[in-house]
Amino acid sequence: MKFFFWKNRIPLTEEEKKKRNKDRLLLILSGILLAASFPPVPFPAPLLLFAALVPYLMVIDRREKLIEINRATYLMTFVFSLFTLYWVGSWQKESDPFLMISGTLLVFVNPVFFLIPSTLLYFSRKIFPRKISLYLLPIFYVAYEFAYMLTDLSFPWLSLGNGLSLFTSFIQIADIIGQLGLTLVIVMINALIYKSVIAYRINNKLFYLHTSIALIIFILILIYGFSKLSSPHQPNRKIKVGLIQPNLDPWEKWKGHDLNQLTEMYLDLSMKAVKEGARILVWPETALPVYLRSGMYDDILDTIYRFVDSNQVYLLTGMPDIKFYYNEKNIPDDAKYNSTNDYYYATYNSILLFRPNNQSVESYGKMKLVPFGERVPFVDALPFLGKIIKWGVGLSGWNVGKDTTIFYLPIKDASSGINNDTIKVGGLVCYESIYPTFVSQFVKRDADFIAVLTNDSWYGNLSGPYQHKEFGALRAVENRRTVVRAANGGISCIINPLGQTEVQTKMFTKSYIVGDVILDESETFFTNNSLLIPILCSAFSIWIIGIYVLLKMKIKFNL
Repeated sequence: MKFFFWKNRIPLTEEEKKKRNKDRLLLILSGILLAASFPPVPFPAPLLLFAALVPYLMVIDRREKLIEINRATYLMTFVFSLFTLYWVGSWQKESDPFLMISGTLLVFVNPVFFLIPSTLLYFSRKIFPRKISLYLLPIFYVAYEFAYMLTDLSFPWLSLGNGLSLFTSFIQIADIIGQLGLTLVIVMINALIYKSVIAYRINNKLFYLHTSIALIIFILILIYGFSKLSSPHQPNRKIKVGLIQPNLDPWEKWKGHDLNQLTEMYLDLSMKAVKEGARILVWPETALPVYLRSGMYDDILDTIYRFVDSNQVYLLTGMPDIKFYYNEKNIPDDAKYNSTNDYYYATYNSILLFRPNNQSVESYGKMKLVPFGERVPFVDALPFLGKIIKWGVGLSGWNVGKDTTIFYLPIKDASSGINNDTIKVGGLVCYESIYPTFVSQFVKRDADFIAVLTNDSWYGNLSGPYQHKEFGALRAVENRRTVVRAANGGISCIINPLGQTEVQTKMFTKSYIVGDVILDESETFFTNNSLLIPILCSAFSIWIIGIYVLLKMKIKFNL
């Protein structure tokens, strides 16, 4: 507990107390500025990101000990997390107590991961001159954000690059550097501004040098963005897509409903979309609260089959899915066992594709599961955790999907009945859309557009649903693919390859939208090299750790 509390052997003087309080205010200011730069605060709020870390840098640049640097980092990022992630606990009267507890813990635990870049900064000070080490902080931030995406506790919502999602002209460079590259730029500009601030009135040459470099980086990226926005690539291929937003109460839905009534409601909204020309329909995550293909709901399946056949449309729908295994040779390692009926099974938060005139249903199982909410971290190594941690609606036990499935949709000309195009769709379930390198895998497998099926209604009309929707703009720009979102209670929308929202619904409305989706087969530099920046930054960070350890050993053993 020394990290948080300790008794000073020598009481602080009044001057030292004032300095401590001033530092705390600076750290709190940085946390608030970071939070204020994130959606749903509108533009020009994202501009705050380019100076938000300056008060924080003023504090840690004066601190010598690792524990002092990390204590300051924790306070700053705790404030950042508190004001940006407060919504995770849901805080509605229907909310499950476990979800509230998880949301509270997240605010306290998430800042711990921010200690990675600050620790690496401390290590670099022991290797390089102090005036150089600060310029390495952007590399350490990218390494931290990338490493965080790989863990079972992964929740990379506060990646600094996400905060720029509303700055459309600036994020166009993401088709080269991606979201993590944006983080690199943000931290670098902050470091340059900090260096220019401390050089002001002391060294005019350094002041102008750092200010000029920061401005050049900022302006060059803006010029690139304006050039992309002024002459966008416009493929000739388009398809009308209908997005269905039923606005069901997520808590009540899982308590049991008349499935025929729910299905009829979806089909009524879908028919309206079909009448407006939709050839592909998208329903939200877990549209019906049952394992539709378990063999118990054939009447519902038949109703859906008849609808897609009679209207010659494709239907992508989120749905709980279950697979049974009776042959011991084919049982996956993570399958669950039903001792009563002696069989193994696996359950997935899935996307199902219904095709006209074809009763074979394709599926994709969600691969990136929300820690605690959908899957207990480390449950494979510690199975007993799965029995302890399970929130009220019973969603914390999904299996992990196995592959980045691409759905192939042969679209026929309505008059001739001849196949004239095959549209390839990459389907994502909710939270998966915040992982840049993961999404790029679907595009590398030739996805023409990205469909995100989500249910953000768990979190009410708070910041979470708005943030999630805006982060989709980064996925669109990185891969130059249209992103469509079908959400249970909102926000359903179509985001074009420039990251601009063309049409969207309002929160908590029963609605549907139909719009043209641009289809593109070109690939961006980011799509083909999405790991380039994070791998380089991670490799350098690991090298720093190795050199630091060797130096410590040399000192300890007098080598």
